Amino acid sequence: MPRWDDAPMVGRASELARLLASVDRAAAGRASTVLLAGDAGVGKTRLLDELTARAAERGVRVLTGHCVDLGDVGLPYLPFVDLLRPVGDEPELAPNSTKNPVLAALLAGRPVAPPPVDLPVTTESRDLSRPLPHRAAPQPADDGRLQLFESVAALICELASSGPLLIVLEDVHWADRSSRDLLRYLLARLSDEPVAVVASYRADDLHRRHPLRPLLAELVRLPGVERLELAPLPDDQVGTLVRRLSASAGSLPQSVVDDVVARAEGNAFYAEELVAAGLHGEALPMALTDVLLARVEQRSQGAQQVLRIAAVAGRRVRHELLAAVGELGGGELDQALAEVVHHHLLVVSDDGRYRFRHALLREAVIADLLPGERVRLHAAIAAYLAGAPGTGTAAERAHHARESNDLPGAFSASLEAADAARRVGAPAEQLQHLEAALALWAAVPDAADRAGRDQVALLVETAAAARMVGELQRAVALLRSALRVLGPDGEPAARARVHYTLAQAMVRVEDVTGAYRESAAAMALVPAQPPSKERTWAAATHARMGYSVGAMEEADRVAEEALAAADALGFDGAWSDIAVTQVRARPGGDPAAVQARLDEALARARRSGNVEVEMRVLYNLATVAFEDGRIAESLEWTRLGTRRASDLGAEWSYYPAELRHLQVTALYMTGDWDESLAEADVLARVPEMSAHVRADGLLVLVGRGDPSAHERIDWARSLIPRLNAHILLDLVTAASEIDLAACEGDAQKAVDVALATNDRLRQEWDDDHLGVLRLAGTALAAVGDAAAAARRDGDEATVDRWVRAGQQLLEVALSAIEVYERNYGATMGVEALAWQARVVAEASRVRGEAAVELWREAVEAFGFGHVYEQARSRWRLAEALLASGDRAAAAREAELAHEVAVRLGAAPLRTAVEALARRGRLDVAGVRTVEVSAVMTPREAEVLRLLAAGRTNRQIGAELYISEKTASVHVSNILAKLGANGRTEAVAIAAQRGLLPTG
Repeated sequence: MPRWDDAPMVGRASELARLLASVDRAAAGRASTVLLAGDAGVGKTRLLDELTARAAERGVRVLTGHCVDLGDVGLPYLPFVDLLRPVGDEPELAPNSTKNPVLAALLAGRPVAPPPVDLPVTTESRDLSRPLPHRAAPQPADDGRLQLFESVAALICELASSGPLLIVLEDVHWADRSSRDLLRYLLARLSDEPVAVVASYRADDLHRRHPLRPLLAELVRLPGVERLELAPLPDDQVGTLVRRLSASAGSLPQSVVDDVVARAEGNAFYAEELVAAGLHGEALPMALTDVLLARVEQRSQGAQQVLRIAAVAGRRVRHELLAAVGELGGGELDQALAEVVHHHLLVVSDDGRYRFRHALLREAVIADLLPGERVRLHAAIAAYLAGAPGTGTAAERAHHARESNDLPGAFSASLEAADAARRVGAPAEQLQHLEAALALWAAVPDAADRAGRDQVALLVETAAAARMVGELQRAVALLRSALRVLGPDGEPAARARVHYTLAQAMVRVEDVTGAYRESAAAMALVPAQPPSKERTWAAATHARMGYSVGAMEEADRVAEEALAAADALGFDGAWSDIAVTQVRARPGGDPAAVQARLDEALARARRSGNVEVEMRVLYNLATVAFEDGRIAESLEWTRLGTRRASDLGAEWSYYPAELRHLQVTALYMTGDWDESLAEADVLARVPEMSAHVRADGLLVLVGRGDPSAHERIDWARSLIPRLNAHILLDLVTAASEIDLAACEGDAQKAVDVALATNDRLRQEWDDDHLGVLRLAGTALAAVGDAAAAARRDGDEATVDRWVRAGQQLLEVALSAIEVYERNYGATMGVEALAWQARVVAEASRVRGEAAVELWREAVEAFGFGHVYEQARSRWRLAEALLASGDRAAAAREAELAHEVAVRLGAAPLRTAVEALARRGRLDVAGVRTVEVSAVMTPREAEVLRLLAAGRTNRQIGAELYISEKTASVHVSNILAKLGANGRTEAVAIAAQRGLLPTG
């Protein structure tokens, strides 16, 4: 696996720019110094490596010196020995080296040890803020060092006289006293030299009495000296780093990436070690543990005890708890706390509590505890929290009770914590606490009495929380556990509730057949008379599942039964659910009636307080508007639904996730690409079953030609096998892959992805797989390009191959339409109709036909609000118009397409439209046409014309009455001017730039 310092640098562009600006100032003759601060492992060395490489590329000489932690036996001037060693063998420096024996020792790489005296400075030099024409350097006493310091300065000046110089000093927090004194002297002495100095140090090592602190305070007052704090990397950049680190070992699951990002807290070294641990199964790598604990072991026993208590207590700990649990007196505790705070092990939060500077430090301290000590501390903390009401949460009490083996106490506290999470709308935390309680059920003899409900009820409650956060597979597993606990002899109504709830969860993981089986089992357990809540919901669910599997008559009958019972019993939630099912079961109903039915369903769902049904109604209101082409209205519904879900803390339950998916897609269609991408990435952690929402961002990334699209496609592709039939994720990923392949000229990949995805769609959605229309249409565009290129080359065999591939894609699309209409009649939505028009037009292009009218139909079809696809269709229409000789109309369509491409930042489309405009000499605003005379000589223009006609050098010479050798020279010049590697590529580039006649 690559190390982070071997991979391309991530996330330090602004800091690198500041350092390079300092180098540039030095190159311009103004000395410049940057004091680079950052915690251990945050990326200082990696940044400096990049800086030195960039500086060397600019012709700057780089000298690097490293400080080493040698404790109290540090060798004087060690970093300068390291820094000057490379110049020691340079002959031109020999005379200087003999003037001072100490300098000679430095150049020879031998550490020197002058008398250990203080370095007093002159009164004048102490006033470092006063501007001077030429700053006076701090003068060492006449102890033998003045000559050394001046000799080193003179040597550096001589090196800089032949070109700018960059001096890098790493880890100056370990610098010996003599080195610090020499650094102070040089920074004052080299004020007018083309020298840049970058000195790095660990901010977390600088306790209050660290000897580097006063020097830093003094240096930053010097003109030309600045401090640069290297902050932790943002989470998204750590994620990028983690994926790059793991590339050679295969793609990491997103859950592992998220875990590493959360634990590393922006530290590149920690991220690297955690990735290694993730790949090899270690909880915390030994190397990382040793690094972290080294700082703890240097502290006093009292300080270490405070750290142990704080680590067990949690990430944040109150002073009162430390005082109550620890064995230190008031004065001793204050002294220990001061020590750990001053050495940056703990920091004080705004609320007055102490927290670890880095979470992994806490992990390392906990890992170092003996098991008995850990249990004792947890028990003491649990007792303190139990005896001091209001000092801790139920979740904290549950944690410490469990870790101290007080399982009954942990069980009760977990249920209390789950209830608290539910009340504040935090279903993810509710799920966590409920699962903790379930895990303890068998170990607590009076669990049912403590919980106030039986195990089945707790399992169903936990499954509901899992559905709220989008953990659908987990919900299915919990409900199956509930059925096992009930057994075949369990109370029928209870079993029916679990069966139909399981059916509702299973349909969300694309197991429609299994869902139908479960809803049928529920129906069999409860009689139709007298009407009951269980029978009503069983019938409502079974009607949905019946429609899903094509059992239409049965579904109609059961739906009517459920609707009548819901009305009679006043079950507004069930009534709304059935009403939506009926509306969506048979598309193409009267729009006004459909809208009225959905409006009533929304009102009843809100009255019932059933949030899940309310979200289902909102989703279907948005979907109906979307399918009718009323995109703005659809966005109103999606925004209403996502806001409501956010207020409830249920952003990733099924319907809110689908509402966000629809919202991202609608914004993409309307051309609000920035907002679309922001909505796709609005939340950092997305459940895997909602991964299609983040994948939706690919639509914008590919449309803009963003290189990060490749990485997101790889991420999405890695999820698809694990999620079985996640059709929406598969669809959006495949569409993006095909579009990207088309942009990159890989027609075969576009065809392969389209056909493979079509096969999967037909298996999962055999009655409606219209999504393949988009895949076929986009793949046909790539095939059309390939066929056109083959025609230009006169390669008829290749043309035939692509025509056959295009026909296969056309048949796939027509088959999807036939299947849909057989099941639902002529009720396709406006987007499907638009893609149908696009498929037909693209198929004609594959066959080499201009088909102007077909492209006009495609442009009109996408006019319902799909801004980007309408612009892409206009580009193809302009191409067809140009081929048919209507240049004025072609220019109008190309200009409209170009305006959209510029507004959206759609670089690939913009490039294609501009190439068409130049090639066809079209008058398009914002596109500058290049005259061939501005690029080629008249003779080269003639040769280029003949090259485009496929002439050989001999034929060119014969037609132009020049020798074959002269023709070859002209061809070589043309290739060089166009940056082409061969004749065919040269012709293609010339055509794209409008350097060839339109014929």
